[in-house]
Amino acid sequence: MAKSIEIHEFPLFEEMRRKHIPTSFGIEVTARCNFDCRHCYINLPAGDGDAKRRELTPDEIARIARGAVDLGALWCLVTGGEPLLRKDFSDIYLSLKRLGLLVSVYTNASLVTAEHVALFKQYPSRDIEVTVYGASQKTYERVTRQGGSFSAFRRGLDRLLDAGVRVRLKAMVLRSNIEEFEEISRFCVERTKDFYRCDPFLFLRTDHDPVRNADIRAERLSPMEIIDVARESKRFTPTHRDERTDPEVRSASRQDRLFQCGGGETSFSVSFDGRLGLCSSLCHPSCVYDLRQGTLAEAWHDFIPSVREMRSENPAYLENCARCELAKTNVCRWCPARAHLETGEMDRPVDYFCRIAHAQAALLQ
Repeated sequence: MAKSIEIHEFPLFEEMRRKHIPTSFGIEVTARCNFDCRHCYINLPAGDGDAKRRELTPDEIARIARGAVDLGALWCLVTGGEPLLRKDFSDIYLSLKRLGLLVSVYTNASLVTAEHVALFKQYPSRDIEVTVYGASQKTYERVTRQGGSFSAFRRGLDRLLDAGVRVRLKAMVLRSNIEEFEEISRFCVERTKDFYRCDPFLFLRTDHDPVRNADIRAERLSPMEIIDVARESKRFTPTHRDERTDPEVRSASRQDRLFQCGGGETSFSVSFDGRLGLCSSLCHPSCVYDLRQGTLAEAWHDFIPSVREMRSENPAYLENCARCELAKTNVCRWCPARAHLETGEMDRPVDYFCRIAHAQAALLQ
C-alpha cells in the first residue's frame, strides 16, 4: 500500500513550526447539515435561518484565506456542517484554489451533483473525505436520522468514484453502528486505494446543547470497545498524530502550561461565523478571536501565542494530567478544549479520556 504523504512530513515543516508559520488552516463554511447525526458536535438544521445569516460570506472567506497564504499557509480544509449545502460552494472552493492552496473537503457526499464532480475534475482537490455511517440503509439512517440519506450518500459517492475523483473514506464507529463495523470496514476497503480513517472518538457539542450531548454520550463506545475496534481493523489509522513534541512544553518547569498540543503552532481553525481558535473544538470565550472585528495577522502573531501561554493553578490538573506521560502523547484524547466541553473548565481531568488512554497504552505494551 502506497504511503500517504502529509504536509507535516516535509523537511520544511519543522522550520515553519520553529518560526511560528502556519502551514494549514481549517474553515467551517457552515454549521448546517442535511443530516441529523446522533453523534455530531456541531450540526444545525439545514434550514436554520439564524445560522445561515451568521455564515461567513465568500468574500470574507477569501479575505481570511488570503491572509493565511500571506502568513505562509499551504493547505486548507473545508468542512462544516455539510459544506455542499452552501449554494455558493463552488465560488468558495475556486477562491481557495486561485490562491494556490491545497484544498481538502469533508462531506457526507449526499449532495454531490454532476456540477460538483466537474468542479473537482477540473480543479482537483487534495482529497475529498467522505464519512461512512453504515453499510446498510437501516444502520446508516439510524445514525443520520434522515430518511433517504443512505441512497443519497451512495449516489454521491459513486459519482465521485466513477469520475476518478480522489476520495478518502472515514468510518465513524458508535453505539448505533458497531454491530455492522465489519461490513462498514469491508465497504471502505473495497472503495479506497489509499486507506480509510477509523474514528471511534466522539466529542461533545461546541454549543453545549444538553439534549444533543446526551445523545453523544449514549453513542460513545467503552474504552475496551474502542481498543477492540483498533485491534480488529487491519487498516486502522489513528485520527491524531503525536504533535506534542515541543521540548519546552514537555519540560517539568512548564507543566502548569495548559496547551501541550500542536494547535496554534502551525495551524488554526475558523468557525462558520468567523471565530478563530487553535482548533475546531476550542470554544472557550477567552480562547477565540472574532475575525470580523480584527485581522488574521493580529490573531496569529498576538492572540494565539497568548492562548498557548495560558497556565493552570488547579491541583486536579497539576497533580494528574500535567504529570501524566500519556497526556504528552497522542494516546490521550484529553486537551483543554475537550475538557471545557466535558466539564466547563479547561484544566479538569476527564475520566472517560483517562480510561481510554490507559487501555490504549496497555494494548501498545
